[in-house]
Amino acid sequence: MGRRFWDPEGTAHGIPTYPRNLAPSGLATKNQLRSMGLRPGGHDPVAQLMWASRCGGSRHGVRIAYLYRLDAAKPVRPMTPAKRAALDKAMAARRTCRDCGLEHPYCLPTSLGRTCPPGTGCATDQGWSAAA
Repeated sequence: MGRRFWDPEGTAHGIPTYPRNLAPSGLATKNQLRSMGLRPGGHDPVAQLMWASRCGGSRHGVRIAYLYRLDAAKPVRPMTPAKRAALDKAMAARRTCRDCGLEHPYCLPTSLGRTCPPGTGCATDQGWSAAA
């Protein structure tokens, strides 16, 4: 199965492609860059990892992770006080019930329309029970 993802010249996939765990040195995924305190720095990916997967998020049973050059990566921008305040405000909005204004210690599921879950807050007034 790994051979189908071995394309270092990029002829089959348009970009150099490697099976999982076989990328050449000097390349890293966005998550790997972030763990090193780096970001791609506006550069396009230079290669990709591909592997077979049956879990969610895969397209036609194939997962892809783009690879970026380490030597072109730049440091992550520092968090400014204004950006921190904006993120705190956005997270508070995700935890706040739209109906009663009660702020929960967790993000409310969008499947409920971001209202109180059954058995909590204003949902107890609507005839929901904790066992529902």
